Amino acid sequence: MSLTTYWLEHAWLGTLPQALGSARAGGTPTEPGVALEVTEDGRIGTLRTGVETPPPGAEVLRGLTLPGLANAHSHAFHRALRGTVQVGSGTFWTWRDLMYKVAQNLTPDSYFALARAVYAEMALAGITNVGEFHYVHHAPGGAAYADPNAMGEALIEAAAAAGIRITLLDTAYLSSGFGEAPNTHQLRFSDGTAEAWAERASALKPREHALIGAAIHSVRAVPAAELATVAGWAEERRAPLHVHLSEQTAENDACQAAHGRTPTQLLADHGVLGPRTTGVHNTHLTDTDIALLGGTTTGTCMCPTTERDLADGIGPATRLQHAGSPLSLGSDSHAVIDLLEEARAMELNERLRSRTRGHWTANALLTAATADGHAALGLHDAGRLEAGALADFTTIALDSVRTAGPPARLGAETAVFAATAADVRHTVVGGRHVVRDGHHTLVGDVPTALSESIAALRS
Repeated sequence: MSLTTYWLEHAWLGTLPQALGSARAGGTPTEPGVALEVTEDGRIGTLRTGVETPPPGAEVLRGLTLPGLANAHSHAFHRALRGTVQVGSGTFWTWRDLMYKVAQNLTPDSYFALARAVYAEMALAGITNVGEFHYVHHAPGGAAYADPNAMGEALIEAAAAAGIRITLLDTAYLSSGFGEAPNTHQLRFSDGTAEAWAERASALKPREHALIGAAIHSVRAVPAAELATVAGWAEERRAPLHVHLSEQTAENDACQAAHGRTPTQLLADHGVLGPRTTGVHNTHLTDTDIALLGGTTTGTCMCPTTERDLADGIGPATRLQHAGSPLSLGSDSHAVIDLLEEARAMELNERLRSRTRGHWTANALLTAATADGHAALGLHDAGRLEAGALADFTTIALDSVRTAGPPARLGAETAVFAATAADVRHTVVGGRHVVRDGHHTLVGDVPTALSESIAALRS
């Protein structure tokens, strides 16, 4: 039974990555005039192309409509660092010290308020699903809350309040380094052992808008002997498993000193790699690492705006994809929240490194931002405009100062290489408007919600 009909002025219907040479001449054409019916259960019922005028009663979406974007890697509380960590110079490690100070001030209530505002900002950017890499589990000092999952539940409820989907990637974080106990700041991240982590994480339950996955913070934060426990928990539930991987050369050096192998090789030895696993960053890899990740179809989540903000380096995304590692995108520390910029940056970073152009088509970059991103988060029925898929989509203006000019048939190229989050006009989740005409329908004043929730952490 149909609930709503949307008429899409233009729609991007491509979902399969393609090599540059296989794109149709002149770009990746979009479809004009698409009628999309939404069923009562929030899925796409029928989809008709060549509909020149809006059907009677249809909701009209002017611009280019894409499947909802998937933010495959988020730390919601890092949004409070924006601007403040851009003062002066430093390294990833000095940035981390500032991050710890913000983390110490979080409570379940303040985290809900901040995450609700951050997820609303994501909806305004066309994001319909977020992978929240969650490791702030306990009170400062490490004592458990009355509900041991109070912080995770706050994030799940915040996503509901902001109208988007979430995969809560509950994160094992047990040590400060190879063989070292958690430092003072990290005590609230740690469950003590992987078994204790698994017991707590098992109490989290999925719901209509939320899936539960797992994460290994990094090989330095989970002892090698406990990696298999986390991987086994995810395998038993067929849940997504994410891990920060080789973001910094210092991590690689420390792993070599402790175990005589790279982080990727250590993960392989303990059964962590595989098609439901995603390595986040995958920046500093050896040829053997790339072959291991590709050969096991372990995914790669690139976060270019954070990787450049923290001076991490440029990961070998083209080589990883050619080896068999699916690519997804994340905004990570939220230096900006803009998945179009993440897609653009992945291509442009590779151009700077290789001094050649055209490593991915717009079609392939949008696929990383949509279907492959949702798949990395365990949501395989999203990220496509097709019958039976979740009715999650977003519309980008083609008449803004950034996007005006190119023909509409090049809407995909315009979206990836010119548009920004500011060009998002509508976001629909489960067939219902969350953002309409650039305004959030559930959070009335998102900038104020951000300002107030961030200020509360500094008081």
